[in-house]
Amino acid sequence: MSENVRYWIATAPIGAASVLAEELAEFGATDIRERSHDVKFQGTLEVGYRACLWSRTATRVHLSVGSIDASSSKNLYDAMKRIDWREHIAPGATLACDCSGGNESIRHTIYGSQLLKDAVCDNLRDATGERPNIKPERPDVLLHLHVEGATALLSVDFSGESLHRRGYRVDGGRAPLKENVAAAVLLRAGWRAIESQGGVLVDPMCGSGTFLTEAALIAADAAPALDREYFGFRGWRGHDTALWDSLCEEARTRRAARVPRRCILGSDIDADAVRMALENAAHAGVGDWVHVEKRALGEVSRPASDVGLVVANPPYGERIGAETGLPELYSELGRLLRERFKGWQAAILTGNPPLARNLGVYAKRTHRVFNGMIECRLLRFDLTEANEQRPAEVVRADWSGRPGAQMFANRLRKNLKLLDPWAEREHIDCFRVYDADMPEYAFAIDLYGREARHAYVQEYAAPKTVNQESARERRREVLAVLPEVLSVPLQHVHSRVRKPQKGSEQYEKRENVAERHVVRENGLKFWVNFRDYLDTGLFLDHRIMRQMLRDWAKGTDFLNLFCYTGSATVYAAAGGARSTCSVDLSNTYLDWAHENLLLNGFSGPEHELFRADCLEWLEAQTVWGPRFDLIFLDPPTFSNSKRMEGVLDVQRDHVGMIRRSLKLLRPGGRLVFSTNFTRFKLDTEALADLAIEDISEQTIPKDFERNARIHRCFVVRFK
Repeated sequence: MSENVRYWIATAPIGAASVLAEELAEFGATDIRERSHDVKFQGTLEVGYRACLWSRTATRVHLSVGSIDASSSKNLYDAMKRIDWREHIAPGATLACDCSGGNESIRHTIYGSQLLKDAVCDNLRDATGERPNIKPERPDVLLHLHVEGATALLSVDFSGESLHRRGYRVDGGRAPLKENVAAAVLLRAGWRAIESQGGVLVDPMCGSGTFLTEAALIAADAAPALDREYFGFRGWRGHDTALWDSLCEEARTRRAARVPRRCILGSDIDADAVRMALENAAHAGVGDWVHVEKRALGEVSRPASDVGLVVANPPYGERIGAETGLPELYSELGRLLRERFKGWQAAILTGNPPLARNLGVYAKRTHRVFNGMIECRLLRFDLTEANEQRPAEVVRADWSGRPGAQMFANRLRKNLKLLDPWAEREHIDCFRVYDADMPEYAFAIDLYGREARHAYVQEYAAPKTVNQESARERRREVLAVLPEVLSVPLQHVHSRVRKPQKGSEQYEKRENVAERHVVRENGLKFWVNFRDYLDTGLFLDHRIMRQMLRDWAKGTDFLNLFCYTGSATVYAAAGGARSTCSVDLSNTYLDWAHENLLLNGFSGPEHELFRADCLEWLEAQTVWGPRFDLIFLDPPTFSNSKRMEGVLDVQRDHVGMIRRSLKLLRPGGRLVFSTNFTRFKLDTEALADLAIEDISEQTIPKDFERNARIHRCFVVRFK
C-alpha cells in the first residue's frame, strides 16, 4: 500500500452505513467495508478531509493509528506506549482521550480512556521530557480507543465533534431529528436524482425544518461542514493546511455555482415550528431554496410538478409524550399521500411502525434507522394506485362466504397473535406462522421482515388421489385470506409448490428476477430471495442450531460442508471463529455466502470459500490431517454425486460422510450433523466408537414445534 494511503473508520447512525459507504466511494475511498454502524476504508489524506467536509451521513471520521493487542490491560498499555506519538501530537498541543467498547479486562470506557491517556503521556514524557496538557473540550488532538474482543483500534478523531452538528440549528423543538439521519433518509429516498430532474420536495409536518434544510443543502451542492469552526485534525501534527484550504475553496466555488430555486416546501400547524424552520434554513445559508407556511395537514396542496418527494417524520408518542389521536393523524397523512400526491415518491420516518399501517399504502422498501437512541423505521412508497391498500371489507368479501377460508383465517390469526410478540421479543424478523395446521390446507407459511413484510407460502403438493380443482380452490382461498390477516400486500405474497427435489433441481432457478432483501436474525443480517429459487436462502428451522454454532465457535477453525448460502458460517464468524471454511457445489450459493459474510463485516483470507463436491473435497483434504475444531455437516436429503452411484442418499451414506468429516476434526472438537430427512435414523451401531448426543429436541424453535421432526441434529465427538 502506498505511504500516502491510510486506513480510516467513519461512523454513522445505525441504518445509515450503506448510504455513508456510497458517499465515501464518491470521495475516492477504496476497500470499503461496511458494518451496521461504521464503514472502514482506505484513502489518502484528501479522502479523509473530504469525508469531514462533505459527508452528510457520517457521525465521526477517524484516522486509524493501528490495531493492537487488548487481551489484558497491561498488554494494551504497553502496546499504546510503544507508538511514537510525536508523529501525531506536537509540543504544547492539548489532548483528550475517549474509549468505546470493552472486554473482560477493559470493563469501563473511563478506565480505557485513562489507560490511553497514561500511555500517551508517559510515551511523550520519555521522548520529549514533557507531558501534553489535557483539555476535555475541543482539544488540539482527540484520540479514540475502541476495544473489541482481544484487539483494540486506536485512531485520531478527525471530526473532533459529531458531524451531525452542522451549526445552523437555532432551536430543535421538542424532539429534534438529527441532521445526518435526515440527510440519510433524503439520500436513500432518491432526493438528489429527483431534484436534478426539476422535482420538488414537500414536508407537510416539517417541525423545525431539518428535512427542509438538509434537502436544500443537497440541492445547493453545499458542503455541510464548510462553515464549521472546529475539527479534530486542525491541531494534529500531520495536518496539511494548504490541502484543506484548497478543498474548502473548491466547496465554496461549487456552492456559488448553483442558482437557488424554491423547490423545497414545508408546512406545519404550529407557528413556532414554522418560524424555527425558516430561521434554521436562513442560518444554513439556504433560505432562498426553502418556502414554509403555517398549514394544517388537510390544507396541504400539491405543487405543479409531476416529479417529487413527500418526506415526513410524524410524531409517534415516544419522546414527545403519550399524545392521543396518532392513528387518526397517520390516517390523515395517508389520505393526503393517496389523494394529492399520486405519481410521486414518499419517505416516512416513524418510531412507532404499527402506526404506519394507518397510512393505507404498501411500502416498497423498509429500512431500520436509529435517530439517537430511538429505533425508527424508514418507509419508502411509490404513490401509485397499485400500492394502495384495499379496504378490509373488500378483502373479506372475497372469502367471507367460504366456511373453510374462515376457519383457515381464524387459525392463522390465532397463530400470529401467539408468535408475533414472541418473535419481536427474540429479535427475530423471520418465522413460520403456519405449517399445515389444518390438513386440508397443506401449506407452510413463513413471515419475513418486521414492516413491509413478505409472506413465503409453500404448498405441499397434493397427492394424485386429491381432486386437483379442490386443491386449486383452497389455494385461492389461502391467497385471498393472507394479505388482510397478516397485513402483507398481495405483491409481497410469494408462493411455491413444495415437492421432493431430484438431482440438481435444488440449484435451479425458478425465475430470473434477482430481487433480494435483507432480513435480520439474532443481530445478524442475511440476503433472502423470494422469487428466483425454491428456497429463500435462510432455513428458519435451523435458527437455534446456528446460535449454538456461534456459542461454540470462539477461537475455533470452523468448517461448513454443504454450506448453502453460508448462514452458519456468518454465525461462526460472529462467534469469534479464528477462521472459517465453506464448501458447496454451487457457485450461486458460494457467491451468496460471500455476500452474507460481507453484509456482516466479515472479509479477508481467514474466510475461505471452495466450490467442490463436498465428498470429493473431504477425501482430498485428509492428506492435511485434522485442522478444524468445529464442523457443521448438513447434507441435502438427496443429491447428485460422482462418489455415490449417481445420487447421495443421506440415510444410506451418512456414516461415510461422518467418518470422512471426522478425519479433519481435531481432538476435543465437535462435529454437528444435521438432516431434514423426516424419516432419518442414525446408524448408532456403525458409529458405536463415537460419543454422539442427539440434540434435535433442543434445536427445534418455537415456531416449528408443530412439526417436531422438521430436522434431526447430533453432536459427534471422539470418545
